[in-house]
Amino acid sequence: MNSPIEQFLEQYYFRHPVNATFTGMRLHDHEYPDWTREARDDEQDEFEALTVALDDAYPPSEDWAELARNAPALDAELCRASLDVRQLEFESRYFHDKNPALWTGEALFGVIGLMLRPPMPVEEAFASIAMRLHDMPRFLGDMRETITEAMPPQWVERAARESRVGADLLRTRLSMWLDAHGADEASRAWVLEAGEVAAASLSDTAIWLEALPRDEQASMAIGAEAYGILLKRGHCCDTDADTLLQRVQDAMPAAQERFEALAIEVAGSPEGLSEALADDAPSANDFLAAFSDKWEACREFAADHDLVEWSDWPLRYAPIPAWAADAAPQLYFLFYRSPAPLEPRDEHLYLVTPVDGAVPDHERTRRLRAWNHSVITLNHVVHHGALGHHVQNWHATHRSTSRIGTIAAVDCASRIGLFQGGSMAEGWACYATELADELGFLTPLEQASEQQSRVRMLARAIVDISLHTGKMSFEDAVDYYVGEVGMPTATAHGEAIKNSMFPGTAVMYWLGTQGILDLRDALRSRDGAGFSMRAFHDALLSRGSVPVLLAAKLLLAEDAP
Repeated sequence: MNSPIEQFLEQYYFRHPVNATFTGMRLHDHEYPDWTREARDDEQDEFEALTVALDDAYPPSEDWAELARNAPALDAELCRASLDVRQLEFESRYFHDKNPALWTGEALFGVIGLMLRPPMPVEEAFASIAMRLHDMPRFLGDMRETITEAMPPQWVERAARESRVGADLLRTRLSMWLDAHGADEASRAWVLEAGEVAAASLSDTAIWLEALPRDEQASMAIGAEAYGILLKRGHCCDTDADTLLQRVQDAMPAAQERFEALAIEVAGSPEGLSEALADDAPSANDFLAAFSDKWEACREFAADHDLVEWSDWPLRYAPIPAWAADAAPQLYFLFYRSPAPLEPRDEHLYLVTPVDGAVPDHERTRRLRAWNHSVITLNHVVHHGALGHHVQNWHATHRSTSRIGTIAAVDCASRIGLFQGGSMAEGWACYATELADELGFLTPLEQASEQQSRVRMLARAIVDISLHTGKMSFEDAVDYYVGEVGMPTATAHGEAIKNSMFPGTAVMYWLGTQGILDLRDALRSRDGAGFSMRAFHDALLSRGSVPVLLAAKLLLAEDAP
């Protein structure tokens, strides 16, 4: 009989077939999940059976030294925590019963995920895509029957927009993808016929959503009690939300003061910084080379400072494919998606916005200014493609002692695979940019931009906690972003919508980053001259995508004198 950990994974992949695709487990590539109330009632029964099996094999424990040595026992703790979070999602009725964008995102990226990273041989993708497309009307029809809670208008608008964009993508770009992948006539006809069926269901979904009466009073907060469970079971955080909020608020003034000083130094004022950053942009001819050159410089920097094990895991920056270019800006289309840990490949593509001759001159100029050197360095190299996510993903895939930590932070349709993976994935990536600043990798302009990102990270944590514990309304959140952080109104509105849809997510960036910094300080204080930055980073990342605060307990217990 399979171990309880295997049983957990089998149940997870079966109930989350789109997540399984992104993870590289191809058994369910042809399926969408069943999110009906009846199916989720059955799933809750499965939660109970899994918990019993886990408890029998690996009784719950807070013996951190033992858990640091016993990977299966640690995985059992992570499985139990994941089941608790999934149970909360069902019982709260805040997700599947309330959020249409969760459904439309799953529908679209169940197909787009296969198009971005088809199985090998590619012929298998044609069948899987066709079957998922044929199943899309069933899945979206289930949404209409399942959503019973009052839906915030902002969520409805996002779902309707995604439905229309997705319908257009299937009608006008699916054939382009098939041509690029050498589909034969039979496969082409099958997939395109299925695409018409799915596009019609998406159009009907958009019409249904747009016709719904707007409920301006629909709650956009999960509530303090549920939020506390997300902190405790999702992030392994023993600190209550109010105390966390005070800590973040206390950190904000110093962060703002440093940002203002840096902005004045390099651009004359905080207001002038955006223009100075945009002016420091590559030419269209040098655009792709700017990414690869900076990537190589980042790797050399890490080696020179002996920061972390960074094995060969090739990454290539390439323009977003033509079939996706129009839709990408309007969907949850990530430029960097984590490589599938269960299906590693020789090369990983990092997709960037096109700036070639097909783009009109004025739009090309706008894109280049938006994708300036600072954005390339901080976001697309250090944070995502190099020292940050890509290095962390390599460790999670190849060195993790936790099977759950291997898959937890995989980028899926609307969020990562398991909530528990977030604070390590985003905490390490944000820590990487701070490390680049700390050790002198950044230019003065990039330093100012990085500090602005630090301020925004704190602001997102403040809004996340405040919104979901009832201390801020949605409108208060937008006003805070505009007034305190200087976000444009449209950006602030979009940020607040994301905060509302996925409680406990925005806080994990700060929680993870600060947790890594605090752990580093504790180990440096304890070990004195024996402290090694390389040893610390490698030990931390070898845990995989587990909560940072859990990893801290394990490392402190494991290395205790």
